[in-house]
Amino acid sequence: MRVALVSGNPGKLRELRALLPGWEIDPLDTAGIPEETGETFAENARMKALWGRTRAPADAWVLGEDSGLEVDGLAGAPGVRSARYAGEGASDEANLARLLHDLRDTAEPGRRARYVCELALVGPDGGELLARGTLEGTIAREPRGTGGFGYDPAFVPEGETETVGVLGDAWKAGSSHRARAARVLRVALGAAPARPAGPSSVW
Repeated sequence: MRVALVSGNPGKLRELRALLPGWEIDPLDTAGIPEETGETFAENARMKALWGRTRAPADAWVLGEDSGLEVDGLAGAPGVRSARYAGEGASDEANLARLLHDLRDTAEPGRRARYVCELALVGPDGGELLARGTLEGTIAREPRGTGGFGYDPAFVPEGETETVGVLGDAWKAGSSHRARAARVLRVALGAAPARPAGPSSVW
């Protein structure tokens, strides 16, 4: 299955290639992609996939992805601005530093948080699939570990005592929000009819 991924994030590309074995996933050039203006991860993921559909090879499927972190004590922030929390073009380190700074005086339950991943897949015929995965947890007071990327060094999943940065890629492959969304997508794709009902239909 040939898939064009609408993302310039090498960490997401690496993870999705591992999570979707048998899919030939290659990044699509995102030069000129519209600004992410959606109020939800699903809206942004779908926008990316539909934009990519107009630029990808005709026989390729197009995968849009949007994901991020929601923190209860920050009223759901950084949310859809997770990649830009410290400003446009901010590094992972800068975003994480701002998050820990903003939570410096916050105790439980304000440090409760969740990772959210939305995947939007558009087929060659224009049919659409959406898949969501979430991972509940808490934000540590200081980063630990070098695995993963983004906010992983400060995110402690529910039921674990270490951060995702310590748990590493092997743990993420089975339990992350992106892994959960990928499983939902594979199941939904297997249950989809062979021919979608038409452009922009959900199948």
